[in-house]
Amino acid sequence: MRLFNRVSLSTPESVELEFTLAGIGNRTLALVIDYHILAAILIGFWILWSFFTLGLLSYFDKARVNYTAAPIWLLAIAFLVSFVLFTGYFAFFEVVWQGQTPGKRITKIRVIRDDGRPIGLSQAVLRSLLRPIDDFFFIGVFFILLGKQEKRLGDWAAGTLVIQEQRPDRKSTLAISDQARTLAIELPTLADLSQLLPDDFAVVQTYLSRRYTMEPQARND
Repeated sequence: MRLFNRVSLSTPESVELEFTLAGIGNRTLALVIDYHILAAILIGFWILWSFFTLGLLSYFDKARVNYTAAPIWLLAIAFLVSFVLFTGYFAFFEVVWQGQTPGKRITKIRVIRDDGRPIGLSQAVLRSLLRPIDDFFFIGVFFILLGKQEKRLGDWAAGTLVIQEQRPDRKSTLAISDQARTLAIELPTLADLSQLLPDDFAVVQTYLSRRYTMEPQARND
């Protein structure tokens, strides 16, 4: 597999952006961190659920209630809640943190859509639901290693990519010319900015923060 594999994406606004794919190493480390956190959450849930189950069955004994089917139902509910916690963990953080879980944030990688936009709830849920299949016999690792875009099954189904988080160069953000300052003051009178949506501002901000890392041809198109 090629190290530091890069991919170019064209946004709906015809802005071409370049990203560095996360790679199997960073993704594995992020997943290990997330699974440790998730394991702690699940263990805590099962401990609390065990106390709740024992208390409930003890109450049934004292009340002389027939609870023959209760243990089976309680166990089924516990497995259902565990599945919701497993899928909800990844979906929740990737939506709230714009493509990052605690593990991804620590390893500085992020999930985005194929067009460079932040992922939404549907993409995050779909990736999370297919994660057990990707983990089964390391199927996801197989797809990541052999694919040019390093996608697992969840990424193919959701239309997402996992990239390295690239922070803008502080020197480039602080170096503002006098001409740029003048244009920033005059721009509201020269153009109607009210027509721009929040996504449009996000695209412009992303382009400006990444333009110094882009190829010259992509930067000038």
